[in-house]
Amino acid sequence: MTDQNDLQPPASMSRRGLLGAVAIAPLAAGVVAGTASAQTTGSGTGKAAIVTGSSRGIGAAVAKRLAREGYTVTVNFIVNRDLANAVVRDIESAGGKAIAVQADISDSDAVRRLFDENDKAFGGVDVVVANAGIIRQTPMSDMTDENFNRLIDVNMKGGFYTMREAARRVRNNGRIITLSSTVAHARLPATGPYGATKAAQEIYANVLAKELAGRMISVNAIAPGPVNTTLFTDLNNAQAIAGFVQRTPHGRLGEPDDIANIIAALCSSDGMWVNGQTILANGGLI
Repeated sequence: MTDQNDLQPPASMSRRGLLGAVAIAPLAAGVVAGTASAQTTGSGTGKAAIVTGSSRGIGAAVAKRLAREGYTVTVNFIVNRDLANAVVRDIESAGGKAIAVQADISDSDAVRRLFDENDKAFGGVDVVVANAGIIRQTPMSDMTDENFNRLIDVNMKGGFYTMREAARRVRNNGRIITLSSTVAHARLPATGPYGATKAAQEIYANVLAKELAGRMISVNAIAPGPVNTTLFTDLNNAQAIAGFVQRTPHGRLGEPDDIANIIAALCSSDGMWVNGQTILANGGLI
């Protein structure tokens, strides 16, 4: 997989303003009916969550928030084990339970092992948040085959592998949430291929929600706008960031907890009726 937070943009990458902290997640094909008994999703005990790309940034905030809601959490990373272990320690110090599992989501076998490790530790899964992903911001005429293929491998294929495994394993009444990006809607220069891989996440979520009919599993996409993460600030200079803040009605960048709060609400029992949707979470920027 590729943890959005473990990756640094190449020196050749355009530093044009980016709308959206990365994320990822994709589809479900060949949906297999769940084998576990029905569960009720929300605050409480006995519920388990997997969050991909959760060593820092949005993913870490989501992992910690779900732990506060009573979920055990599998913290996924690709490179930085120390950061992932720090998230686990934060969860455990607050009274929760978590494990860190290394897995490259662009490898379907690694995704299966990620779910296997969660199942061994916690007995099954109720919530999957497909957050991991990468950004490549380059005008289409300048994008290399290597960068384009990497976007496809991580964001489109990796998201698909994650969503497919979630469709097979999430218990009834569970939640599957994938991260798109406001970029998929703003369609700014230098974001074409990246935005396309994010738009795919929204289609995956909408279709999978229909394919899982009868299991009471709600599937949605979140499309963050500019979020105050290392990934975002590394890609944008102070002038670009100030421009985003000025154009946002709430007058600030989003914070990782803003996105985590929305995901926690969707994972609660009150969030069940929101299904097959894309939620733009950008403070009113677009």
